[in-house]
Amino acid sequence: MTPPRSEQGFVRMPADEFEEILALAAERGARRALADVGLEGEDAAVDIRDLRTLLAALRIARRTVWQTTVHVVTTGLLIALIAGIAVRLRFFG
Repeated sequence: MTPPRSEQGFVRMPADEFEEILALAAERGARRALADVGLEGEDAAVDIRDLRTLLAALRIARRTVWQTTVHVVTTGLLIALIAGIAVRLRFFG
């Protein structure tokens, strides 16, 4: 049986049947994409949650490193400023 065609040669099909085929193709494509990166099977959701948790931890660690760096530099500048004032006022000899 050949499917009905329009005047331009396009295949005609009911919209609900087309949506069903489209959903099936999307699901198969998503499964194949997950399998290609090693996230197939029952544990895929757990693996993705673990990856998201790991990324969140890396973001927090990066932010903490920057905050610590700014804190250390600021403290160093303040200590240098206080030491300069002490030397200028001759507190140390």
